[in-house]
Amino acid sequence: MVMSDNSKGLILAVASSAFIGSSFILKKKGLKRAAAAGTSAGVGGYTYLLEPLWWVGMVTMIVGEVANFVAYVYAPAVLVTPLGALSIIISAFLAHFLLKERLQRMGILGCVACIVGSVVIVIHAPQEQTPNSVEEIWTLATQPAFLIYVAATISIVLALILHFEPRYGQTNILVYIGICSLVGSLTVVSIKAIGIAIKLTLEGTSQIAYPQTWFFVTVAAICVVTQLNYLNKALDTFNAAIVSPVYYVMFTTLTIVASAIMFKDWSGQDASSIASELCGFITVLSGTIILHSTREQEPAHPIGTVTWYGSAESIKPYEDEPLINLHDSDYFEHQDSASNRDQNAPPRNCTVISI
Repeated sequence: MVMSDNSKGLILAVASSAFIGSSFILKKKGLKRAAAAGTSAGVGGYTYLLEPLWWVGMVTMIVGEVANFVAYVYAPAVLVTPLGALSIIISAFLAHFLLKERLQRMGILGCVACIVGSVVIVIHAPQEQTPNSVEEIWTLATQPAFLIYVAATISIVLALILHFEPRYGQTNILVYIGICSLVGSLTVVSIKAIGIAIKLTLEGTSQIAYPQTWFFVTVAAICVVTQLNYLNKALDTFNAAIVSPVYYVMFTTLTIVASAIMFKDWSGQDASSIASELCGFITVLSGTIILHSTREQEPAHPIGTVTWYGSAESIKPYEDEPLINLHDSDYFEHQDSASNRDQNAPPRNCTVISI
C-alpha cells in the first residue's frame, strides 16, 4: 500500500511536535541554570551557550524542525502548522512534572480541544500541489499580494525591535512572540521552497544552479537565527507555559495566512471543506487559549528586594534579633516621613535580615 504525501506529512508533523514540545522544557531548564550562573538571556546575556542542558534542548528542537521541514515538503501548511498544537500539549504536561508549573483541570480540557481541532483539520486538509521548479515558486513569491504581506511583516518587525522591545520587551510577551511569529511565517514559506527544491533535485531535476534557490536559503537562515534569539528571550523572561501557547497561536495564524497567499493552499477546495478547516483551527485556538488562561504565571521578585529561603525553625521575630536593613532607591524618597511611622517597624521597601 502506497502512503500518500499527506500521510507522510502528517506522521512527520506529529513527530516534530513531540520533539519541539520537549525542547521547550529542556531549553527552559537550561536557561534557568544559566541565569543562576550569570547574566540571563532576558537581559541580553549569553551564558546559556555554556549550559549543556540548553544544547540538549536545542538539538531536540533542531530534530523537530527538520521533521517539520520535511513535512512541509509533502503536505500543505494548513495541515502541518496546526498540528503544532500537539507540541503545546506535550510541553504543558512536561512543564507540570519537570518545572512544577501546575496544570489545572480546565487546562486538560484545552488539551482535548487542541486534539479534536487537529483531527478535524487533518480530515479536511487539501492535497498538496507541488510546484515543478524553483522558478515557479519565485513567481508565486513575487505576486503582488504576497509582496504586500512581506513588506507589512518586515515593517512591523522593525518597529517591534527598534521601538517596542527596549520599552516593553521585559513586561509584554507579545513583543518577543510577535517578532518570532512574524519572522516565522517567512521562515516557513522559505523552508517550504527549499524543501521543494531539494525534492526536485533528488528526483533528477537539479535546482542548485538557480539563484532563487540560494535566495530562499539566505532568507531562511536569517529568519531562523532571528527567531531563535527572540524565542530564547521570551522563554527566559516569561513562563514556558505562557510562551508555548501564545507563540503557537500567533505563529500558526500568520503561517497559514502567508502560505495561503503564496501557495494558494485552498484553491480547488469547496466551501464546506474550507469551513471545516477553519472550524478545526478555531477549536485548536480555543483549546490553546483555555490552556494558556488556566496556567500559573511565574512569580516575579520585585526590583530592589533580596529573598532568602530557609527552614521554618530559622525564622524568628525581627524584634528579638540584630538587623541589617537593605534599602532600595524608593526608601530615600520617604526619609522625611520616617518619623510618622512606628519606630519599631522596619522601613518600607527594604529587606530585613536576621543575623
